[in-house]
Amino acid sequence: MGKKNRRKKIGGAVSLALIVCAMILGYMVVTYYKVNKKSNFTEKYVLYVYPGMTQETVLDSLESGAGMLDRKIMEKAFKDVDGEILPGRYVVSTSDPSIYVARMLDRGWQTPQMMTLSGTMRNKGVIAKKISRQMMVDSASVAAALNDEAFLAGYGFTPEDVFGMILPDTYEMYWTASVKDIFDRLKQEYDAFWTPERKAKAAEQKLSQKEVSVVASIVSGETNKTFEYPIIAGVYLNRYRKGIKLQADPTVCFCHDYTLDRVLKKHLTIDSPYNTYKYAGLPPAPINVPPKACLEAVLNPEKHNYIFFCASAAFDGTHKFAVSYTEHQKNAVEFQSELTRRRKEKAAEQSAAK
Repeated sequence: MGKKNRRKKIGGAVSLALIVCAMILGYMVVTYYKVNKKSNFTEKYVLYVYPGMTQETVLDSLESGAGMLDRKIMEKAFKDVDGEILPGRYVVSTSDPSIYVARMLDRGWQTPQMMTLSGTMRNKGVIAKKISRQMMVDSASVAAALNDEAFLAGYGFTPEDVFGMILPDTYEMYWTASVKDIFDRLKQEYDAFWTPERKAKAAEQKLSQKEVSVVASIVSGETNKTFEYPIIAGVYLNRYRKGIKLQADPTVCFCHDYTLDRVLKKHLTIDSPYNTYKYAGLPPAPINVPPKACLEAVLNPEKHNYIFFCASAAFDGTHKFAVSYTEHQKNAVEFQSELTRRRKEKAAEQSAAK
């Protein structure tokens, strides 16, 4: 009986050990599956990791943004990788297992950022903010670069004419790109734009690449109607070739730091090389960042004899063009008369509403 009892005890112990081993093995298999194979996220999420962010902060972001199901499994994945968390822009998908996300952050497998520069860009502060809102760099660093003579000289530009190097477009680059990386990319796009064909067209207009940007910036300041770009470009090129002062209102607005709601006669006397009412020829540099369509308009201007233009009395944002000053004056009187009528009508409506 003693031997039988011992055998039973030994058999029971072995069975228990086997059960425990099976449970441990099962736990390890399940954990491995959860860490390495099973998705731990319910929402697609763009995770931005800033320098100095801790693992805990990243985990909090994954919980709140990616709908992370099991924090401990993600912690286990980080432990298995035993690396670091690199700054970057990372896209976490609902199909991603925890180990992939941990490796992605450890190895810096970023998803590129699409940085878009568009809209009105007529001062450096606006440009710096547009870039910093989409990239990791701060606006102060970008603004400093836009005013750094030595830095910009490496690209063939100056703080005065740097608007000409920037082309409104969408740029693919990593979110962690440095200021230099960003400017390298801007210059790359600028060089790609200036194909041999476009350079030849600039030569036909007897303009340098930078002068094309100058005229294009004035065209951009005059209208947001794209179909008018080639017409207005033609007007200014006609005046420039005839030695007539450009008398472009946008250049006066630039002289007054774009604080004017409307250009009046008293504003035309400001002494600045950018004041095209006072000085003949082109301004020294672009007065804003012109759209590519404006650059194309200067390279391919409409051929006509117009020398003058003013806002249309239709008040639809278009312009009336004229060959002679007499015709121009007639168009200007029509506009002023309609403006006066509208103001009186508005005043009457406001008076009646009281």
